[in-house]
Amino acid sequence: MCVCVPLTFKAFILCLSAGCSITWFNTVCFVLCIKNFPNNSPLALSLSISFNGLTAALYNLIATEISSHDNINSTSYLILNAFLPLITSIAALFPILQSSGNNLQTDDTDNKDDAHTFTFLYILAGITGLYLLFFDTPSQSILLVVMLLVVFPLMSPKFVYALKRAHHVEEQSYSLVERNSNSEFFEEQSTSILKRCGLGMFDKIVAKDQLVVLGEEHAASVLVTRIDFWLYYIGYFCTGTIGLVYSNNLGQICQSLGYGSETEAIVTIYSTCSFFGRLISSVPDLISCFYSPHMITKRYTARTGWLALSLVPMPVAFLVLFFSGSKSSLSLATGLIGISSGFVFSAAVSITSELFGSKSTGINHNILITNIPLGSLLYGVLGGVIYDHHIKGSNEVVFVGGSRVCMGRECYNETFGWWGCISLFGLGLTFLLYVRTKRAYQDYYQRRNLSYVIYRDVF
Repeated sequence: MCVCVPLTFKAFILCLSAGCSITWFNTVCFVLCIKNFPNNSPLALSLSISFNGLTAALYNLIATEISSHDNINSTSYLILNAFLPLITSIAALFPILQSSGNNLQTDDTDNKDDAHTFTFLYILAGITGLYLLFFDTPSQSILLVVMLLVVFPLMSPKFVYALKRAHHVEEQSYSLVERNSNSEFFEEQSTSILKRCGLGMFDKIVAKDQLVVLGEEHAASVLVTRIDFWLYYIGYFCTGTIGLVYSNNLGQICQSLGYGSETEAIVTIYSTCSFFGRLISSVPDLISCFYSPHMITKRYTARTGWLALSLVPMPVAFLVLFFSGSKSSLSLATGLIGISSGFVFSAAVSITSELFGSKSTGINHNILITNIPLGSLLYGVLGGVIYDHHIKGSNEVVFVGGSRVCMGRECYNETFGWWGCISLFGLGLTFLLYVRTKRAYQDYYQRRNLSYVIYRDVF
C-alpha cells in the first residue's frame, strides 16, 4: 500500500531542515572568520555575508543555463539547493580541517598580506555584485561568474603576495584587545567628563553596568544580564528585523500599491542595496589598514556609532512610504531600507565579537538573532491584521489567483507608520548603545596607539 505524504508536510520538513542548516552553516562561517583572521575579522565577515546576497542571482543564472530560458521551473532550483551546498561544503572542508590543525597565531607579515588581499577581494566583490545584479540574466556568462566567484578569490592571496614582494610594501598590523592596559586611567578620565557634563539622569543611565573593556568574554548566563546586550538586542529587533520583514513582503506591497509588474525590479533594488550595505559596513576597517594607529586614534569612531548612523535612513524610508505611494518613492524607500538592513546584518557579528568576546561569538550571536523569528512573527501579524482589516472594509472586491487581495495605499500605510515609529525607537536605543560603548572603543584605540609607540621606539 502506498502511503502518500501531504505536500505541505514535505514543504515543512524542507523548510525546517533548510533553516537549521543555514543557522549552523552561518555560525561555523562566522567562527572561522574570527578565528582565522583575528586582526581583520570584520573584513572577512563582511565579505562572507555580502556574498550571501548574491546567491539568488547566481542560482537564477545557473537555472537559466541548465533549463530552457522560457521554461524555468521550481525543479531546477530544488536540484541546485540539493547539490550545490553539498559540493561547496565538501570542497571547503579540506582547507578548514587543515587550518584547524595548525597554529593560528599570525605574525605581522600575515596580517599585512591579509589587509591587501581583502582590499583586492572588496574590489572583486563590488565588480561581481554590479555584474550579477545589474545585467540581465540572458546576457550574463556563467564562465565569467565562475571566474569572479571561484577562480579569482582563490588566486588573490598568492597574487597580492607576489605584488607585495615585487614592490616591498610595508604595513603595521595590530590585534584586539590588550585588556586592562591603562584601563583605570581612561575609566577615570571618562568618569570626570561625565561629571563635568552634568547631564543628571542621562549620566546615570549611561554609567550603569557600562561596558569598559572590549573583547571581554561573556558566557551566555552573563550576557543576558548586561544592559548593553539588551540595548543591542532590542535595537536589532526594531531595525534589522523590520528590514527583513519588509523584504519578505515586497511582492504583496508592490501588488497593493499597483506596481505588481514592477516587483522583480523592486526586489532587485533591495537586493543590490542590501549587498552594498553589507560591504559598506567594513569600509572603515578597510581604510584603517592603510593608516598608522596614531592617525586612526585621532579620527576613530566606535563601530556601534557606525551602526547607529547606518540606521538613520530606515525611519526616513518608512516616512517616505507613509506620505507617498509613487513608484519613485517606493524605489527610493526600498533602497534605503536595503542599505540599512544589509549594514546591520553584516556589522552585527563584528559588534557581538568586540563587545562580548570573540571566543563566545558563536553562542552569543545566535542568542542575539533569536529576535529575527520573534520579530518576523510579530511584525508579520501586525501587517497581516491591518491588511485583512482593510480587505473587509473595502467596497472594491479584487481577486488574484482565487484569493481576495487588498488594493490601494491604505492597505500598508498604517503598517508603514508603525514600522517607522518602531525603527525610530530602535535607532534611539542603538545611539544609546553607542554612547555607552564609546569609552570602551576609545580605550582600545588609545592602547593600540600606545602599543604602536612602544613598538616603534623599541624597534
